Amino acid sequence: MKQDPESDWAPAPTSVPGEMSKGLWSLGGHHGFALRQPGVEVEVERALAVERLTDSHRRFQMELGLGNKRLCLAEQVHGAEVACVEQDGPEWFPGVDGLITRDLSVSLGIYVADCCAVFLLDPEKRAVGLAHSGAKGTRLGIVLRMIDEMQRTFGCKPRSMMAVLSPCIRPPHYEVDFALQIRAQCTQAGIGTLLDSNRCTGTDLRRYYSYRRESGKTGRMLALLALETEGTGSNSGGTNRC
Repeated sequence: MKQDPESDWAPAPTSVPGEMSKGLWSLGGHHGFALRQPGVEVEVERALAVERLTDSHRRFQMELGLGNKRLCLAEQVHGAEVACVEQDGPEWFPGVDGLITRDLSVSLGIYVADCCAVFLLDPEKRAVGLAHSGAKGTRLGIVLRMIDEMQRTFGCKPRSMMAVLSPCIRPPHYEVDFALQIRAQCTQAGIGTLLDSNRCTGTDLRRYYSYRRESGKTGRMLALLALETEGTGSNSGGTNRC
């Protein structure tokens, strides 16, 4: 298994503060990770904080070239349920923490503020998945569940897949090293390439939002993931249907 080139995680090519995995992008995983947005007051409850960040997040989506895709979001209940996103389907998925798709018209979205956004890509089957995995979701195996669903639904093979871990809280700022657990789960599943940002959201409050460090009143980073449209119109390797 290929792992952890420190130089993989880098600034996103956007004016809106964001980061990205160069390895994921190079294989057709069109994505980004929006950071703390300067000038936005987020010392409020989650729903209002996300609402106040909407304009910045929309600009980030546009600057990444994802503005023409439908943004599909999971409710994020710290569970292990996964939904498949289909063309002309809903944009909101209650009760789930993971989304998978082969649909070129959508962008998957996950909000985090200490939890990990886990990006999955199978460049051979042209399939992607995005999971919200904190301490509880990791214990319940949300990432393993998503890998299983991508195998069952799209015929993905773990050895052909790449997994990327976003910045998340880690020791000593949190007592559970769930990033390490996610890495072990990916290894257990046989993931071919595993990349970890190795960034802790608790160490830099100028860059990241941290639910733990900011006592629950803070904003959310937005992880986005879609398939590159150019040159992929044929969707070889399977159907878009779930």
